[in-house]
Amino acid sequence: MKAHTLKQNSVRTIEIVKVTENERFPYTDAVSVEEPLEIRISYEDQATPITKNISVTMRTPGDDAELALGFLFTEGILSDSQQIRSVDHARAACSRNAENVIIVELAAGFVPQLMHADRNFYTTSSCGVCGKGSIASIRTVSAFQKLDQKPQLIRLETIYQLAEKLQTFQSNFSATGGIHASGLFDFEGNLLALREDVGRHNALDKLIGNALLTGQIPLRDRILVLSGRASFELIQKAAMAGISVVAAIGAPSSLAVDLAKEFDITLLGFMRHNRFNMYHAGSPFQIGE
Repeated sequence: MKAHTLKQNSVRTIEIVKVTENERFPYTDAVSVEEPLEIRISYEDQATPITKNISVTMRTPGDDAELALGFLFTEGILSDSQQIRSVDHARAACSRNAENVIIVELAAGFVPQLMHADRNFYTTSSCGVCGKGSIASIRTVSAFQKLDQKPQLIRLETIYQLAEKLQTFQSNFSATGGIHASGLFDFEGNLLALREDVGRHNALDKLIGNALLTGQIPLRDRILVLSGRASFELIQKAAMAGISVVAAIGAPSSLAVDLAKEFDITLLGFMRHNRFNMYHAGSPFQIGE
């Protein structure tokens, strides 16, 4: 696996005061950096140049191109890497804080359908999303729902080791204790890619953006491991990428379980050493001893 590196400013040291039962003392601590990233797209429509601001997300700097592409893909704005001409940060002469603005230039002749962004972008669990309406909306966009595939056998021991393997490779979490991760494993338990971010949805967008750039989508024979809980939004993104197995160290929400059943995604939660909960067993998924 090729290791990824976040920018050096993804972790910052600050001076704090440690307080215990018996003493207080100065301490140099590490915290995860959080900065805004503005995602823009640039394209031509009937020979007219257009630049649109699509989203602003609070993220950990690093892997910004993957984050932007993963976001655009999971929102249904992009469906193929051939629709991308280039992706880069804005030029300093054209934008203040250029390192926090990324521009995706679309391929000639491709005009995005931007109504998908309004329909599918949910940022928090308090956004008032109607469950049935949300599942119906993703059904119209995802190209990978319930594709026929042969049953895959995953050894129980492989599943038991996933959480520990993810945590072993979380370099920024070990430094700060304040960052999420999404990891992609094969069915033999080998870690293929890992991305970290202060936002759990950003970590997954970075992972999916990398898969889009390297031509790996759909991610059918892969296990997605989440460092925290499994929300509707994360299962939605997994469905968009064609992921068939999601394993979360935390708990899933009710709507995440509903969506996993709708798209026949195997959903595991509370991953611990030698135990886990199975919320849905997708048809391509079988556990072997």
